[in-house]
Amino acid sequence: MIDKLRAAEPVNFINLLRHTGDFYGQPFKLQPWQKDALREIYGTVKGNGLRQYKYAYLEIPKKNGKTELAAGIGLYHLTCDAPGGQIYCCAADREQASLVYLAAKSMIEQEPELEKILKVTDSKKEIHNRKTKSFLKVLSAEAYSKHGINPTVVIFDELHCQPNRGLWDTMTFGTGSARKEPLIIVITTAGDDPDQKSIGWEIHSYAKDIIEGAVVDPIWYAKIYSAPDDSDIFDESTWYTANPSLGISINIDTLREEANSAKNSPAVEKLFRWLRLNQWVQLKKLGWLPITLWDETEGKWTRESLRGKKCYGGIDLSTRTDLTAIALLFPPQPGVENWMFFFDAFVPESNMPVRAKRDHVDYETWAKNKYLIATPGDVVDYRAIANHIEQLERVYDVQYYCGDAWHLEVLKQMCSDTVQRKIIEIAQTMAGMAPGMAEFERLVRGKKITHERNPLGRWAFGNVIVATDGNENIKPMKNRSIERIDPIVALINAVAGAIKLEPKRSVYETRGILSL
Repeated sequence: MIDKLRAAEPVNFINLLRHTGDFYGQPFKLQPWQKDALREIYGTVKGNGLRQYKYAYLEIPKKNGKTELAAGIGLYHLTCDAPGGQIYCCAADREQASLVYLAAKSMIEQEPELEKILKVTDSKKEIHNRKTKSFLKVLSAEAYSKHGINPTVVIFDELHCQPNRGLWDTMTFGTGSARKEPLIIVITTAGDDPDQKSIGWEIHSYAKDIIEGAVVDPIWYAKIYSAPDDSDIFDESTWYTANPSLGISINIDTLREEANSAKNSPAVEKLFRWLRLNQWVQLKKLGWLPITLWDETEGKWTRESLRGKKCYGGIDLSTRTDLTAIALLFPPQPGVENWMFFFDAFVPESNMPVRAKRDHVDYETWAKNKYLIATPGDVVDYRAIANHIEQLERVYDVQYYCGDAWHLEVLKQMCSDTVQRKIIEIAQTMAGMAPGMAEFERLVRGKKITHERNPLGRWAFGNVIVATDGNENIKPMKNRSIERIDPIVALINAVAGAIKLEPKRSVYETRGILSL
């Protein structure tokens, strides 16, 4: 049963607010999909006149206005509910949870009438109603306590990011039982959960079952905006199906540009499916760049042409399973028009046949043709690596050697004082490697970098699997594939170092130097 007055109340309230962010100061004009959701959630009542829905699940792609909608809902309850209300904005971390709070704060600052009755406390990320004693408070999975929690409304932002089910269970099981009309609202995008074990996937699956009629649960409202898995992701009508605010908060030209990029990169395609089409995809295991880019950037030069030239070294060390690799990256300089690089890879000699069988490649032929260097024994001989570095020092003007801290200290002790002073660490984290990954992709796609012919390098290039985050940063993932990617990791370490250390007179002069 629909109570039209109750259905209209939150819509009318939120329409009195003003936008934040890119649309700051403009009247908050709810979109049709937002109005429909609010009217159904708040207007559907039981025979006694109380709201029917205790849970509301809204899943929608990024940039469709979900954060502002959540803020508007929070302010509606803080302002219009009975005294003593507790409204909680929950997310995986305090920064994410604060997004709804900051949007609500901005809305308050634009409305003098709200400023009169609502007190904002930034230090606690809380907003209190001076008249009703109700409050809105931020909670994150990083730090929360069950003590004193008796919510009237819980708003979960990006449920798929929750590291475990702890905060969800705390805020939903038994809490609010003394309230007349408790409400738990989830406003989220699709997630990245290859194992399908997260609380985000669990609730998404439950909501999908409700929508498809497989489950009947009268206290749940569920709405999911996404592109069907079998749809043509490059058909613009598909974009409108998944993005009800397309053309309003999202520019169609932006999606056209991103779709074009997605056609050329498996990694970008999966990001496009996730962030723009709201599909649950396995983003933690993505292929990186087409092998054709390796072939198209093969140079005709020899190492002899780079003798005495300035370069940056990248190191990726191993012991038994992986290869060890050293990459030298040469920036543009007199006699070097574009970027150039080459690899040296190392493998323990005694177990090379076993490795070749396991990895399904001909290590022995590569070693014979000098694409691979066999070191004595069944583990990588760091002394041989150190000696090789000293040989490179005599031929090339190596500025720095950049690598993971893992085993780097052992190698340093075997090198000369001159080399030791040149060794710097590159964190093998998203923050440490994403800049190098992005810069190398820019160079290789723009045909601004070349390499010598190297079948081992080509193999490793094609093996790279990357992890990504929601901000489109990527890093290589060794533990996602049995194939070796060590030469490419060494190269990315070199690129990351060059980004940080190369003087601005290089290609970085026009856009500044990125940070590691």
